[in-house]
Amino acid sequence: MFFTPGNHPNTLSNNPFNAIVVPRPIGWISTLSKSGIPNLAPYSFFNAVAYDPPQVMFAATSSHTHGGQKDSVQNAQDTGEFVVNVVTYDLREHMNTSAVSAPPDINEFEYANLTQEPSEMVKAPRVAESPIHLECTYTQTVELPTDDPAAPNTVIFGQVVGIHIREEVIKEGKLDLMAIQPVGRLGYLDYVHVTQSFNMDRPTWS
Repeated sequence: MFFTPGNHPNTLSNNPFNAIVVPRPIGWISTLSKSGIPNLAPYSFFNAVAYDPPQVMFAATSSHTHGGQKDSVQNAQDTGEFVVNVVTYDLREHMNTSAVSAPPDINEFEYANLTQEPSEMVKAPRVAESPIHLECTYTQTVELPTDDPAAPNTVIFGQVVGIHIREEVIKEGKLDLMAIQPVGRLGYLDYVHVTQSFNMDRPTWS
């Protein structure tokens, strides 16, 4: 089977692209608006992109259904800050609830029945129920090509300036991923969570 983007055959009920690049980590992004309203939303176009200094990105692939940019994008640009909260299996329903396209004046922490926790380095709050948070300062926006001017593809980059990790998810000096059980995005409406891992030594050139 071969096809070009936007022309998938009728034998495929949905566009398979986002089911090919999997699993994708979920950036649960919390921000504050200029007027001080907390916002919380998950982004599966998210990843770490650099070590020194540590940097992350998240991307919005449409505009807000209520007009303008997505709240996370607008708030990060307006205030210069955002927080990445790790989604665990136990928090999957809260994460999904916070994905609702609510008006900008809605606090998704309250809507999803989550607890706001103050950050150390930025003003944006953290999800208290999450075991890991990355406090970030906004560095730049990259506008990617789009086939629909009404649906911009906007990438937000940030530098990690503070890291919170609960002691109970650290084992022998490393993160215990089996205890954290982070959630990832598969294609369509499907998700996955980490329940096992394996180790491979990186090869060296002789």
